[in-house]
Amino acid sequence: MREDLIKELALLKEIETRKRRAAALENDLLFFKEYIKIVNKNGEAVCFEPNAIQQQIDAKIEELTFQGKPARIIVLKARQEGVSTYTQAKILKKTATQENRNSLVVAHRDDSTSAIFDKAKYMYGNLPEEIKPLQKASNAKELIFDIPSFYKGNKKGLNSKIKIQTAGSDSIGRSDTFYYVHLSEFAFYQGNPKTQLAGIQQAVPSIPGTMVIIESTANGYNAFKELWDSAVAGENDWVPMFFAWHDYIDYQIPCETKEEEREIMSNLSEYETSIVDLFNLSAAQIKWYRWKLRNDCNGSVDLMKQENPSYPKEAFLSTGRPVFPVQKVEMRLEELKKLYSTEPPAKGRFSFQWDNGDTKGKIIDEKITWTPDKAGVITMYEDVQPGYHYVIGGDTKGEGKDFYTATVINNITGKRAATLRWQISNSKPYTHQVYCLGRYYNDALIGIEMNFNTAPIEELQRLQYPRQYQRQQYDNFSKEYQKKYGWKTDGNTRPLIIDKAIDLIENNIDLFTDIVMLEECTTFVYDDNGRPDAASGKHDDALLSDMIANEIRSQQNFTLLTEAKPKKLKLIEKLGLGRKETVNRW
Repeated sequence: MREDLIKELALLKEIETRKRRAAALENDLLFFKEYIKIVNKNGEAVCFEPNAIQQQIDAKIEELTFQGKPARIIVLKARQEGVSTYTQAKILKKTATQENRNSLVVAHRDDSTSAIFDKAKYMYGNLPEEIKPLQKASNAKELIFDIPSFYKGNKKGLNSKIKIQTAGSDSIGRSDTFYYVHLSEFAFYQGNPKTQLAGIQQAVPSIPGTMVIIESTANGYNAFKELWDSAVAGENDWVPMFFAWHDYIDYQIPCETKEEEREIMSNLSEYETSIVDLFNLSAAQIKWYRWKLRNDCNGSVDLMKQENPSYPKEAFLSTGRPVFPVQKVEMRLEELKKLYSTEPPAKGRFSFQWDNGDTKGKIIDEKITWTPDKAGVITMYEDVQPGYHYVIGGDTKGEGKDFYTATVINNITGKRAATLRWQISNSKPYTHQVYCLGRYYNDALIGIEMNFNTAPIEELQRLQYPRQYQRQQYDNFSKEYQKKYGWKTDGNTRPLIIDKAIDLIENNIDLFTDIVMLEECTTFVYDDNGRPDAASGKHDDALLSDMIANEIRSQQNFTLLTEAKPKKLKLIEKLGLGRKETVNRW
């Protein structure tokens, strides 16, 4: 009777074990907890319990797979948050439990390749025998899950493998078909990362169930940054995931007393104050931040941002020297993004009529109306105010993929009221929108750059726009200075407007409201010859129109007209309020 009971208990235990094994094979997170061993930061061998960051990545992969999409994830992260460990565990589980599944891991340096290989071997070596697949010997850094030479047992080989290589060769990954790929610290790859990635992508079938994870800390403007930006903009199928240092629960040092907490929170630096407000950080997190900055980053704020960013923008340090105070710009960008997520600015365009539809001789001012349009080229941050004076600076399209841009500044307050950004080949539609924009903003003073294209200035003259910026130009024939319409950017005026913009951003960053313009500030750098210019592949159109508008303010009135009488305009949407009202303009 006792023997029967023992057998029954053993059978029940076997059934339970099989159920757990089957469940673990279906659920990767459960598999990690049951079968994957890692060495933690204390040097202890423990079961792998995924943290919150690792669980988020896993959930995203499972979500994409459920949607019938191949998982393509790009991760920007702080240091030592466990992304690499998670990805290695994921690849080991997927490869060591299925037939005919090859995986590729690419590291940025030889020592990192060896470390990842050792981690993979450790995970494999600690699998229980009932789970562990056969391993075939190899001279390379790879785990081949197949029947070893001279094997006499009954186990079946999987014909699967994990190959671990160092980046640098354009031919990397081209000899196999891979289902699961991990590209570690991609921002630090040697050689041509774009070519290497293209070759690897060709080796991965574009089918559901396949997985490619690119993860890295930032390393300036390079292939990783470009790929990240494109992913964030929705220009490719990579899913961007960012994990700040404060997303990781371990990155805090508990305060010993309430007094210490109060001491920390009452003596915050300007930067610490901003991230505490933005991310609701605790004293324990700030204590960790200060310790890390002081001990592991040698007090370098730039290095701390790169290695342990608070938000994506600050992770990327420009190649060359940034012209503008990047920290202030980045913080303003985060403030605006947070604000506009709940209170988006008005977007749209102006509709108008011609006095003669055939000749298009003149725009009928009384027929100008604002038309809301989420895809509109004009963004309004501040509705026009009676009695206030405005200026508009314009940058005309140069070559390639440049934009026509315009910036409206409230000349009394200095605040940016509206922007226009349009990538078109014909300047006339741009000029007509600028005309309407000027008329809408109390006949604003308009100054458009004439370096590449004088057609907008000439069209404004033809339309008899009342106020254009005038510069003095020396006439060699008459030996006199003549007044000419339009702004000219040259060796004298360019440094002037840049210097003024630097000072304004440094001391009055709250005057800037346009995200595109501020993002262009972060990529406006000193080149190898010390000349301020947009980084390779980046734009400065919105920045230049802002700088032009700021410079021409001296030709506009700075005094508020307290007795100004509004003029009548048709029914339009009250900007930023989302309801229809009668608004007097003309």
